[in-house]
Amino acid sequence: MAASDQSSLEAIEAAQAPAPEEARAFSLPVVCILAFAVGIVAAAGAVLFRYLISLAHNLFFFGNFSFFYNANEFDAPSPWGPFVILAPVIGGLIVVFLVKTFAPEAKGHGVPEVMFAIYHNKGNVRGIVAVVKSLASAISIGSGASVGREGPIIQIGASFGSTLARVLNLVRWQKITLLAAGAGAGIAATFNTPLGGVLFAIELLLPEVSNRTFLPVVVATVTATTVGRIAFGLYPAFLVPIAALPAYHVIDMVQFVAFGLLGVLAGVASWAFIAILAWCEDIFPELPGNEYTQNIMGMLLIGVLAYGTFHFTGQYHTTGVGYATIQNILDGVPYGMVLLAFLLVAKIVATSVSLGSGASGGVFSPSLFMGAALGAAVGAIGNYLFPEHGFTLAEFALVGMGALVGGATGASMTAIVMIFEMTRDYNVIVPLVLAVAISVGIRRTLIVENIYTVKLRHRGRPIPIIRHTNMYLVRQAKELMAKNFRIFPIDTPISEAIEALQGQGPVHVIASDGQRIAGFVRFGNVPYEADRFSGQTLREVLASDYVVAPENNILNSIITRMNTRNRSYAIIVSDSSGVPRVDDVVGVIDTTEIAAAVIANHYA
Repeated sequence: MAASDQSSLEAIEAAQAPAPEEARAFSLPVVCILAFAVGIVAAAGAVLFRYLISLAHNLFFFGNFSFFYNANEFDAPSPWGPFVILAPVIGGLIVVFLVKTFAPEAKGHGVPEVMFAIYHNKGNVRGIVAVVKSLASAISIGSGASVGREGPIIQIGASFGSTLARVLNLVRWQKITLLAAGAGAGIAATFNTPLGGVLFAIELLLPEVSNRTFLPVVVATVTATTVGRIAFGLYPAFLVPIAALPAYHVIDMVQFVAFGLLGVLAGVASWAFIAILAWCEDIFPELPGNEYTQNIMGMLLIGVLAYGTFHFTGQYHTTGVGYATIQNILDGVPYGMVLLAFLLVAKIVATSVSLGSGASGGVFSPSLFMGAALGAAVGAIGNYLFPEHGFTLAEFALVGMGALVGGATGASMTAIVMIFEMTRDYNVIVPLVLAVAISVGIRRTLIVENIYTVKLRHRGRPIPIIRHTNMYLVRQAKELMAKNFRIFPIDTPISEAIEALQGQGPVHVIASDGQRIAGFVRFGNVPYEADRFSGQTLREVLASDYVVAPENNILNSIITRMNTRNRSYAIIVSDSSGVPRVDDVVGVIDTTEIAAAVIANHYA
C-alpha cells in the first residue's frame, strides 16, 4: 500500500474512533449557584489569609503569637533591633521549602500562573496551590518581603473555582468562568471593591465576555464582597480625609497639566518596574548555588534595605504590603521630595528582588505604593513651583496610584474603578482617567507586555495581547464554508469514488443513504489499488462525527455544538425547514475553514 493510502486510512480510522467522555455543560442558573459557592470560599480564604499574615508578621517582627495587625498603621520598632534583617531571610527559606516541595506554581506573584492555566492548561489549577500559596505568601509578607496580598488571594480563589469545575467535569469555558469568578471574588473581598473585582476578571482573565461569563463573575464578586464586609467592616481600603471636601470649581489648569505629566512619569515608572522585575526573575536563577542560597542573597538585601530605611526614616517603609506608608501620605503627613523619590526607587528594587529571589506575593499593592510616592512627589514639586494653584499631595498620590497600577498591569478600567472604590474620592476621577490613559499609552510604547504577561512571554508561553477580538465567530456559515464537496450513495465502491474525483483536487465527500445524510469520508485524490479495495464501499469507512447546521448560523454556534458533541466536521444546509436532506447540502466546514477564518480575522 502506498504511504498516502496508509495516511488516508489512518485518518478514517481516527475519525471512527470512539469519542472521549463528554464534559458537562450546566445551565447559566446552575453556574451562577456554583459561582455563589466560589464567592463564599474566596472570601473565607481572604479572611483566613489576612489572619495568617497577621500571625506571621507578629511572630517574625515581635516574637508574639497574635492575630492582630493593622497594615494601615506603622508598627513599633522591632525588639530584634538590627537582627530584624534576618526575618526576611528565615521567612524566605520556609517559603522556598513549601513552594519547591509542594507547589512550584505558588512561586511569584500568582496572576501569571492563573493566566497560564486559562490559556495553556485548559483552566486547570491544582487544589494544593490554594493551601501552599496561602502559607507561603503569608510568611513572605509577614516576614518582610516587599510583596502584596492580592496576588495570592487571586490564585487561591482561582484554584477553588477550577477545582470545583474539575470535580464536576465541566466544559472548558465553564471551568475558566469559575476560575475567573474565584479570582475576581478574591480581589473584591481583599480590597472591598466589587466593581474592581469584576473588571479585573474581564480585563485580565476572561477570554470571552458575554452574559454566560459575566453573570457568574458578578455573583461571585458580590458574594465575596458581602462576606468580606461582614468580616472586615464597611470601610474602604484607605481613608482619604480630602474625599469629604466638596469640589467648588473646575480643576485648575496648571494642576491638570501636572496630572498629565504624572501620567507620563507613571508610564515610565511602570516600564521600569516591569523591566527590573523581569530582569530579577531571570538573573536570580542564574546565580551560584540553589534556590535556597539564591533566596538568602535576595532576602538579605531586603532585610538590609528595610533596616536601613528604618534607621534613617523611623519606619520600615519597604517591607510588606506598604499600606501604612500609603495611608500616611493620604492623611497629608508631609514627606520631602527626596524621601518620596527614594521610596519609589526602593520599592521597585525591593519588590523585584523579593519576587526574583523566590518570594510569594502580589505586585498590585507595591504598585499602589510606588504610585502614591510618585504622585506625592509630583504634587510636592507642583506646590513648590506654583504655590498659588492649590496642589495637594494626597490628590496627586491617589492619581499616581491609579496611573501606576494601570500602566503596570494594563488594566486601565480596573485601576480607575478600584482607586475610587478603595478611597471613595470622586473628586479625582477626571484627572485619574487622564493620568491612567497616558500612563498605559506610554508604557505600551516602551514595552508591549504588562507586568503579568511579560513573565509568560519569557517562559515561552505568551498569551494574546488582544483577547476579546473574536470577530470571526460572528461570521455566518455561508461566508466561510467550503463548496468543493461531492455526494455519493453510501454503497458506492471506494475505487469508483476515487476514480470520479481524479483531477479535482481535495474534495469533501458526503455519503447519502437515499435522501438521508449518512456521514462523510476524509480522503483526497489517492491512487487506491483497485483489486485490493474493490470490495469496500463508503459505508465501511464513513465517519459520523459531524453536526448539521443552517447556512445562516454563526461560526460560534457551530463550533460550540461541535465541541459539546465532540464532533470534528460540520455539514452546512440551506435554511429550509424540516429534516435536512442531501439535496439541502450547500457546503462544509472542516478545520481548514475554521483556521482560515481565524487567520483572516487577525491579518485582514
